[in-house]
Amino acid sequence: MSLDLANYEVKTPEAVKAFWQSREDAKKKQLESGKVDQGERAGVTGGKNMDGFTDLIADIVRKNGLSHAQIHQQKAALTLPGYFRPTKLWDIIVMHKGQLIAAIELKSQVGPSFGNNFNNRTEEAIGTAHCLWTAYREGAFGKQPRPFIGWLMVVEDAPGSRTPVRDKSPHFPTFKEFNGASYLSRYDILCQRLMQEQLYSSAALIASPREAVGSGENGSLSDLTSFKTFVTSLAGHVATMAAQLE
Repeated sequence: MSLDLANYEVKTPEAVKAFWQSREDAKKKQLESGKVDQGERAGVTGGKNMDGFTDLIADIVRKNGLSHAQIHQQKAALTLPGYFRPTKLWDIIVMHKGQLIAAIELKSQVGPSFGNNFNNRTEEAIGTAHCLWTAYREGAFGKQPRPFIGWLMVVEDAPGSRTPVRDKSPHFPTFKEFNGASYLSRYDILCQRLMQEQLYSSAALIASPREAVGSGENGSLSDLTSFKTFVTSLAGHVATMAAQLE
């Protein structure tokens, strides 16, 4: 494995800055056109928010032994078969010599209303992985080693995502880890359990304040769910597959 950590440490803040800048550009474009979405949706509809991360991930694949892999980032080539539904659209798919090397989901959530989407993101992440692994078990991708399945979440680091949250469960108590946990903490727990249950090869959480549009500031809540752990895991998988296929 030849992960260039210095290069990764430079590119991660750049990807974070591009994330926030893309949101600002999308909002500005909508204001100029006179067609403005409600709330924060205006910053999402541009569709380019996570491009800095896709480029960084593609770079990791190329530098760890699969320089000639097909790294798909365009919508027309991002569909994989499912088991409970016919197909699923991913954010990055890596193919090499007819084998699925990696499939990665890139998600984000910003305030001010963090509670609206947490449950939806959770259900989506679990369902997506379960559908893919069942399809894999049933031979949808042929006979091949297990691919790397990744889930990356960028969440705005703000008072709303850091504030403790109360839950109501009138019949049975919730797991103690969730008691008073903020939305950022809940995403951290989610990522850890997605890996613990082997639904994802790696799941990462990046916390970044809105002001990071100029600085690229970002952080993690735990080593296990850090972006560094994510890219290191991906680099190791790519290097292993390269040794087997080359």
